Amino acid sequence: MGADLGFLGLGVMGGPMALNLARAGAELVVWNRTAAKSEALRAAGAAVAASPADVCRRARVVFLMLADGPAIDAVLERGSPRFAANVAGRVIVHMGTTSPDYSLGLEADVRAAGGRYVEAPVSGSRGPAEEGRLVGLLAGDAAAVDVVRPLLGPMCAESFECGPVPNALLMKLAVNLYLITTVTGLAEAFHFAAGHGLDERRLRDVLDAGPMASTVSRAKGAKLVARDFAVQASITNVLDNNRLVAEAARDRGVASPLLDVCHALYRETLALGHGEADMAAVVHAIEARTAAPAVTPRRPPPPRPTRGPR
Repeated sequence: MGADLGFLGLGVMGGPMALNLARAGAELVVWNRTAAKSEALRAAGAAVAASPADVCRRARVVFLMLADGPAIDAVLERGSPRFAANVAGRVIVHMGTTSPDYSLGLEADVRAAGGRYVEAPVSGSRGPAEEGRLVGLLAGDAAAVDVVRPLLGPMCAESFECGPVPNALLMKLAVNLYLITTVTGLAEAFHFAAGHGLDERRLRDVLDAGPMASTVSRAKGAKLVARDFAVQASITNVLDNNRLVAEAARDRGVASPLLDVCHALYRETLALGHGEADMAAVVHAIEARTAAPAVTPRRPPPPRPTRGPR
């Protein structure tokens, strides 16, 4: 493993990912906007930098696990003369989820400044991140991808090369579309069962034993039974991902009818005050629709009879 790896962003996903790198023996330097989140990394042997620029100065490969494009731009000081100093001669690895167009622009700027760029978004939530069982998706120049792929081992159970930028992010969006619609359907199934007086624990057992069982259905089914919405992937985060998928679909003229329904439900869940809850909390929006007073549509007036010729 390389002795000069950097990691910027130690949130719900980035913290355990960086911790797995440190525990695997990487000589790692990290930074996070909230300094307290760096302490677990310090205890695991990582160096804690005073600034993102300090990470970039000390590392040949810099992993970014940041919330969005503006956060990446701010950390790398993109648009300022300091951007080139931060990326030149380094491999910049974008592991978060942004729009494909944003990633294309960032790749162009990193390469123009003398750096190399790899997309490496991951599929999975906090649990798989803690266990090193994420799925990595790689896109970029083949030589740069060859540098990054072996470094993903402590974080990812498997990794897949997807071709040029932004194909890894497009693949991630396709995976997220399936995830969002699956979890929303699962929540609706539990709501349906509850509405008919069924034992939700028995529904969970039936689903777990059947052909549709998956790691996701087992984890989210358990949350729905227990009404435990401690965050793995938050409503706010899922709503943002839903938006990115919808925008990419519109850009290519691809229909996404199920996703559009989910978008409305996650937006309603956020409005109900559950933005920081796990995505399984979308059941609150479904419950709210059930509880809302039924509105009887007004019937249009009957057509006037037409008179024939006199």
